[in-house]
This record gives sequence, C-alpha cells and structure tokens, in this order.
Amino acid sequence: MGKSNNKFFDKLVSRTKIYLVIIAILLIIICVLKPVLIIPAVLVYAFIIAYTYFINQKRIEEVSEHIKDLTLNVDKVSKRTLINSPFPLVIVETDGSIIWKSKKFITEFADVKDMNAILRFIIKDVKLEILNNGNKKNNQITQKVNIENKNYKIFGEYVKSKSTEKTSDKKKEYTATLYFIDETEIDNLKQDYEESQICVGITMIDNYEEIIQRTPASEQIQIFSKIEKKLYDWAAEFKGLVVKAERDTFIWICEKKYLKQMEDDKFNILDSIKEIDPSCKIPSTLSIAVSCDGESNYEKYKMAKNAIDIALGRGGDQAVIRKNGKFTFFGGRTQEVEKRTRVKARSVATALEELMEDADNVVIMGHQNSDIDALGSALGIYRIAKALDKPANIVSSTIGIGLDTFIDYAKKEDEYKQVFIGKEEALELTNSNTLLVVVDTHKRSYTDVPELLGIAGKVVVIDHHRMSTDYIENSVLTFQEVYASSAAELVTELIVYSERNIKLTNVEAESLYAGIMMDTKNFTFKTGVRTFEAAAYLRKCGVDIIKVKKWFQSDLNTYNIISEIVSKAEIVEGSIAISIYDKVDKDANIICAKAADELLTISDITASFVIGNYGEKTCISGRSLGDINVQVILEKLRRRRSHNFSRCTGSRQGYGSC
Repeated sequence: MGKSNNKFFDKLVSRTKIYLVIIAILLIIICVLKPVLIIPAVLVYAFIIAYTYFINQKRIEEVSEHIKDLTLNVDKVSKRTLINSPFPLVIVETDGSIIWKSKKFITEFADVKDMNAILRFIIKDVKLEILNNGNKKNNQITQKVNIENKNYKIFGEYVKSKSTEKTSDKKKEYTATLYFIDETEIDNLKQDYEESQICVGITMIDNYEEIIQRTPASEQIQIFSKIEKKLYDWAAEFKGLVVKAERDTFIWICEKKYLKQMEDDKFNILDSIKEIDPSCKIPSTLSIAVSCDGESNYEKYKMAKNAIDIALGRGGDQAVIRKNGKFTFFGGRTQEVEKRTRVKARSVATALEELMEDADNVVIMGHQNSDIDALGSALGIYRIAKALDKPANIVSSTIGIGLDTFIDYAKKEDEYKQVFIGKEEALELTNSNTLLVVVDTHKRSYTDVPELLGIAGKVVVIDHHRMSTDYIENSVLTFQEVYASSAAELVTELIVYSERNIKLTNVEAESLYAGIMMDTKNFTFKTGVRTFEAAAYLRKCGVDIIKVKKWFQSDLNTYNIISEIVSKAEIVEGSIAISIYDKVDKDANIICAKAADELLTISDITASFVIGNYGEKTCISGRSLGDINVQVILEKLRRRRSHNFSRCTGSRQGYGSC
C-alpha cells in the first residue's frame, strides 16, 4: 500500500503535493475541534485526491499527445530536409552498399561516368577515416575529392550499423550520411590569390669584372647594353618589373603564376645571355635568385639575397628558386672561371688572424670520413694558429681509408701526438670563446662533429665545393671559392698572404701538396694558374713528391675491388659509365669514388657513377670531365630519396657524391 501511494504521489507535481498536505493539516485541526466532522472530512479529502489524480492523468495524456505530434512534425521536416537538401547527399554503408541518393546528388553527378565506382573509392577512404578515429566521441567525417575537375569537400556523420563475426574477429560496418560541398570556386579563388603574390628576384652578371678587364672600352657599353636589353625583354614576357640596382645587379619582381613558366623554360635567359659574343671570347653568364617565401616583400628580398649567395657559391650560371622552404636549381652547365684577383685571399687571411687572436683556442674540423684534402687543410690552419701562439687541435673522429699511413707518419713527430682529438675531447675543449674552423665542407650535416657548430662562439668556413642548401649559416667568415681545385689550395693562399712569417713543417707542406694533388687527380682536373702557384710554393717548402705518392697507393685488396667494379660497369648513352659496389662496406664511399675516377680513364667516357652500399644507406659517387654537371644530377636524386642517401657533395666539374 505504501509503495502504491509513493508511486501515486511521485506522479503529482510538486505544488499539488504541497496543497494536499495543507488541506490534510486543516482537516485534522477541524476534526480535533469537532470530532463529529471526522467522517465528512475523510470523504471530502478522498474526493479531493480522486479529482487531483483524474486531472493529473488527463494533463499527462495531453502532453504526450502534443509531444507525439511534435515528433512526427520533426521527423517530417528532417525527411524533407534530407530529400530536398541543397547539397548532394548520399547514405552509404562501409561495406560498399549505396543505400540512398538525394535528387541533388543525382542531378549534380548525372554526367559523371562510373559515379558508383567513384563512390566506392570514396567509401573506402571514409571507412579508413572511421577506423582511424578509433574511440573518439566525434563521429564526424571530413574528406576532399576531385570529381570531373571539380573539388568537393565531403562532410558527414556515421553510426554503427551492424556487427558480423568473421573467424575470431568482429568485423564492424557503419552507415554514413555524406554531404558533397562544391569548393571549386573557393579553391580557384585561393589559387588566383596565391598566384597573384609577388616574387622577388635578383640577377647578377657573374663575370662583369672579367669582361671589363678583357674587353676594349669602346665595346663594353655595347656588350652590357645587349645584356640589359635581353633582361628587360625577358622580364616583359612575364609582365615583370626590372630595376638596375648596381652596375652588375638587377632587382626584379613578377607574379608567382609566371614562375611556373620560367621553370618550364628552364630559365632560358641563362642560355640567351651566352649568345652575346664579345671580342674577349668570354661568354657572359648570369646568376639568378627568386624567392616566393616571406611574409613581406622585404623578407622575400632578404631570402633572394641569401639565394643569390648560394648561386654564386655554386659557380654561377644558374638560377635558384626558393619556394615553400625548398630550393630548386636550374642551369649550372658552364665551367667555373678562375678569378684573377688575390685581394679576397689577402683580406680573408687578415680577418682569420684577427679572429684567432680574439679566441681562447682554435678547433679545426673537416668532414666525415676525412680525406687528405681536409686533413692537409686542417694542418695548414693549425700552423697559422700556432704562429699566433694559440692552442689548436684537429678533430679526427672519422678517418677515411688511405689516411692511416699518413697519420702514423705525422704522429712520429712529437708536436702532432696531442694535436688530433676525438669527438668527446673536442666537445670538452669547445666553448663560447672557441674559434671553430671548418675546412673542405660547408654542409652542416656533413661536418665531422656537427654538435660543435652550436657550441663554438665563432665559426669560420673554408671550402671549394659548390654551395648546397644545407650550408652553415652562423659563420662569421666564409672563404668559399668554387674555382679552386681544393681546400688545400685555399689554405695555402692564406698562408702565403698572411702578415706573419709562417713556416710550414715538412708534414704540413706535404699534406697540403697531397690535398691539391688528390683533388686534381694529379693536376688533371680543375687546375688553374693559382693551383700551380700554390703547388710551387709548397714545393719550395721541401715537399717530397715520391713520399706523397707512396702515402696514397692502394693496397692490393682495394685495387682488386676497384678493378672488379670497373669490369662490371655498363655504358649508357655511349659516354656515361654506371657500376655498382654491392658489398656492405663502411668505406664504400671512398672505394666508389676511386672506382668512379678510374672509369674516367677509359676512352669516350665523359661521366661515371658508382653506387655503393653502407648497409642501411646508399652512397653514389659521380665524376665528370666537365661536359656533364654530375652534382646537379646527384642533388636531384638526393631530394627524391633523401632519407636513404648518406651524403651528396661535389663540384660542378670533376666530381660529386651523395
């Protein structure tokens, strides 16, 4: 009875309960005062309760009926909304079944062939997205798809539709409602906006000084007028604006949409300029840098300036595009021209000595798997530091094959026993007051101990390779001349033009000479007047040429490996040799380099590529007699599969490795 009363009172609203309690109290008071009214009071109270219950039930029925009508109306509206949706709409199951299509969907894709097949591909992507959502509470779907050159964004929601058992696993399927929103116009507007953005470019005449020096004054104006006219005509094709900033420098702007055309034409202005035939017989060449990156035009200009430094550092005669944080290169087919002026070498020598005097100590570092050019250059810088009474050490944590004999020979001298240090000791010696000199590389990732670059207070770079995008940005002094045969040649010039009277030991002179000899392949590649001048200076210092040659003679095993690689070479296009060294070897890069050199000694071979195996990584060494720019080829390979290649360096002519 108590429970039924509780159920009854639970159905009543709160105010009704209060009224019944008040009435009950009043009736009790009346009955106490007049007991004869007890029976009438009970009857009255029972009537009140019965009436209240009747009214309450009637009101619940009315509300239920109203809710039922409202629900039916909502369902009708929902159904009408689905049927008459202004967007194409489809209901599908993730097993590939298409349950229902809206009228708008049918009319929108009426002319699309195999729409059902396209839908099934979309369903597969939807199912993958649902599975990737996992336990997320949000059951929404977002996809993008292109149908008949129109871009659609797909919105939708999904619910679990059924679960079937397959072997021991439960295979869940879902029902999804997908809306197709046509965003073609929005995307076109975005593209138009993107293509209308300004790109800032810088163009420099590479050999302006040489033309001035070797061309009669009467012809100079005519030559430069032709160059300027070609530049202005070229810019006019792309509705660009060109301003002459300096005598050999032009700044120009154009819309981004024309940059694609320039790329398709491979910057034909580079070849067009070479057609100008001056009496000095030196073809004019350009360096071009374009930047689309940057929030403001000034930032784009600064990035273009950085890019023009890269173009010049790679030898000129090429275009460098910076777009979306990446660099793209075009051109670079002209051989480097040796610079006649020695002013830069003299000024760098003075600046280097000043930096050394201000530093507490000097640490010298080459590249990974160091060769004799890097080691010889390091010893030359070491001698400059010692002439200034500065503590100096050479980092040699990784040494390539063929250097063991030389290092053993060097350590016979007491002075060099403590000079060569490993990675751990280098990290201990380097601090904010240390001058770090990097030789024979400018690539941050290719240095022997990259961690030192972030510790040393000041960094100096001395290199002869074409500049890459992974260059050391925080250097206070950079001596990078791509015309030079080797880093050893550059360091020898610094010693010659030093204000101090620097006397090289036999070990240092012979290592510098060996560096020049090895990088020029016995004075065959990239040898200019200054190369022989540097070699002559070192010869005066007492170099024993026979001893140097013996240091780097290959042992019989290495010679046999190289011979086998050469014997397996295949000739492509009649003049390009390609071979593979498939044995896993930690010295694969050096063996491949020697094999590539050997392939060039074969008649009619103008370029060679040898692929080696590090185990997890692959190395490729490329060599050329100058007709083919092997570094450009290797850089493209590296950009496509950068996570598998261990290295990629080299010069425009002669060699490249990655």
